[in-house]
Amino acid sequence: MQAPLHHDQARRLAELNSFEVLDTDPEEPFDDVVKLASALCGMPISLISLVDEDRQWFKAKTGLEESQTTLEESICAHAILAEDGFLEVTDTTADPRTRDNPLVVGDMNLRYYAGAVLTSDDGYPIGSLCVLDTQPNKLTPLQRDALKVLARQVISQMELRRSLRQAELMRREVDHRVKNSLQSVSALTRMQARDVKGEEARAALEHVRRRIETVASLHEQLYRAEQSETINLNHFGTSVCRLIGGSAPPNVRIESSWPLVDVDADVAAALGVILNEFAANAFKHAFPDGRDGVVRCHVQTEVDGRCELELSDNGVGLPGGVTAQQGLGMQVIEASARQLGGTFSLESGPSGTRITLDFPLQDPDYNGPDENGALARM
Repeated sequence: MQAPLHHDQARRLAELNSFEVLDTDPEEPFDDVVKLASALCGMPISLISLVDEDRQWFKAKTGLEESQTTLEESICAHAILAEDGFLEVTDTTADPRTRDNPLVVGDMNLRYYAGAVLTSDDGYPIGSLCVLDTQPNKLTPLQRDALKVLARQVISQMELRRSLRQAELMRREVDHRVKNSLQSVSALTRMQARDVKGEEARAALEHVRRRIETVASLHEQLYRAEQSETINLNHFGTSVCRLIGGSAPPNVRIESSWPLVDVDADVAAALGVILNEFAANAFKHAFPDGRDGVVRCHVQTEVDGRCELELSDNGVGLPGGVTAQQGLGMQVIEASARQLGGTFSLESGPSGTRITLDFPLQDPDYNGPDENGALARM
């Protein structure tokens, strides 16, 4: 007997498809669940079965070769209709829902089924975690509870992955809007600079325009870094310093040195944020009255697989009455330092400001400092 359709089949199928899991490759976390379910329940077969429009497809399986069956052969299609979220058929030949099932009357001789329904956070049953046997059987209360717990873990993993995908889509949309907004502001500033009277005002608008374009370029650089698994720190750091240097006052230059080593993309992005925050504050506060100055960034790798970042300027130090938290955007730097799993120190006085950050490199292929990390001047 083929199971009737769910009362809200269209939305149930939409919910299933939103997980983007159908026809994906096997994955160890799900394979481990069916192996554990089989062992705990003492059954030769265990499946993570997803009930599609015209088939049931197995995300994970043990004890069965097939990767999918028709709905006519699906007992899980009955299970997803269970009001209490669990279906147990102790003898499939005695239950009207299963006694004419091809898997029961055919060569497989399936005689037992128990399935805990996979119910999404929105309340839609998309499949089940089930165990099967070729002889009549019955779960103990403990085994039944264990199967339900494992089913909740399966759907929690799927929900988490869906949430991460949705967050990434939202982040891309925000990136697109930020990029367009910055481009629009830059264009408007350029137009305004053409019409304004007075060289001083025109120069000020041109400086604002360059700063906006620098922010847009840095935003793009950081976004691209986060799309990769690893980043060459020398190439990334040199590029970021070049972009930041484009918005520096004419009397201020940036010097940087970066090791030739690959790091996690998250590490590179966090370093870019810290560097931009430090440089922006130095440009604003450290060199009043057009005095000459240098902002330095030095990164070196240690033999124990850690990195040290030193940011410094030779300016006048933090302005009077401004705390470290206010003057350097310490909330941003602290958050980035936590992301890196590092610790940092801050020193500021009449001869300048310096931040030192020590953090793990997170590079399994690291073999020590590279002697080619030469000083780059911009």
